Amino acid sequence: MSKTERTPPVDCYTGDPELLPVAEALERIDALVASISEHERVALREALGRILAEAVISPMNVPGHTNSAMDGYALAGRDLAVDGNARVPVLGTAWAGQPFAGEVPAGSAVRVMTGAVMPQGTDTVIMKEQVEERIDEQGECIVVGGGHRTGQNVRQAAEDIAMGSLVLAAGKCIMPAELGLLASLGIGELSVKRRLRVAFFSTGDELRSIGEVLEPGNVYDSNRYTLYGMLARLGVELIDLGVVRDEPDAVRNAFREAARLGDAVISTGGASTGEADYIGDTLAELGEVRFWRIAIRPGRPLAFGRVADAVFFGLPGNPVAVMVTFYQFVQPALMRMMGSSEAHPNPTVRVTCMSRLRKKPGRVEVYRAILERDADGRPTVRNTGKTGSGLLHTMSDANCFIILPEDAESVEPGTEVDVQPFFGLT
Repeated sequence: MSKTERTPPVDCYTGDPELLPVAEALERIDALVASISEHERVALREALGRILAEAVISPMNVPGHTNSAMDGYALAGRDLAVDGNARVPVLGTAWAGQPFAGEVPAGSAVRVMTGAVMPQGTDTVIMKEQVEERIDEQGECIVVGGGHRTGQNVRQAAEDIAMGSLVLAAGKCIMPAELGLLASLGIGELSVKRRLRVAFFSTGDELRSIGEVLEPGNVYDSNRYTLYGMLARLGVELIDLGVVRDEPDAVRNAFREAARLGDAVISTGGASTGEADYIGDTLAELGEVRFWRIAIRPGRPLAFGRVADAVFFGLPGNPVAVMVTFYQFVQPALMRMMGSSEAHPNPTVRVTCMSRLRKKPGRVEVYRAILERDADGRPTVRNTGKTGSGLLHTMSDANCFIILPEDAESVEPGTEVDVQPFFGLT
């Protein structure tokens, strides 16, 4: 097939009036992707960043016993003074890990340390700082004033987690808090989803890898490094297939190899309709395209479909457009494929914009921006200045996106806008 004899992709959108709305693009992605089913058991520490394949049910109560929440003195609430002060003898000490032996009789107290099992016959702890400690002719005692209540400063058994209760649901991503939570239950192994395999490559005769000599018209391939960083932070298994030349056989072979190795395939470049872009022809032969162009800027030439059994994303070639489309479309889809229950639209907050932003109706506009605080401590946002989709340094300058929806108009300074912080994207 010659370069000018192109087979139009399946379900392809051509012409600005027929750009696919962002919401519909997300719906089509959601309809096609599904969670992988395979899982494996790993040691607790190795589960960091992984997705739970099975729910975790508590094998014990946490705390396992009623204990003191403070260093102080344990006594029975019925012995608290109603008016004035009360002298209470101290019978001994309950340490964390070394309980007080025996039962505490009425009118007596036991010194307790934080985490110590509450002695039998006590249900209340008075902080050390709130008593007067004495040694008189009758021995060691404390003087307790009024203002205390029965049950204060005591953690009840199973107050945090009850035996047999749901601790973590399937689909939960294991983060540092979850590691500690599971360790507190004595759980040393977990069943997690296997790592999602993602194959990716760049296309273009002009691209060169780091270390190669740049001839006139050549550029270094930055997109694979950006993709590597974004994918690595998701914890997927990375399959880097390098740079693929703009030749039909090379593109075809790259797609076949990527689909053989990966659950998902991501390419950058070649998603437009230029004569040298063979991705559309290849997909018509090896798979299908669910959409080709969407109403977003930057990132309009985004292709999505399937190659053999793998989900396919054809990202634009411009570096900023690669990052915008990855975060808005690819990352949520990959998280669903990973089995994450947290695969949902990226969170946004409303913030006052200090910049004037132009907006073309009928498409979503994504601006690189800086979220900061003004002199009064109020959060504000401003764009990074230049908006070209090839200016990768503006993504390094930014710490958020400003998202202007399809029905929004141009923005004047002082207008509230939707802001998507980068920390929420990872």
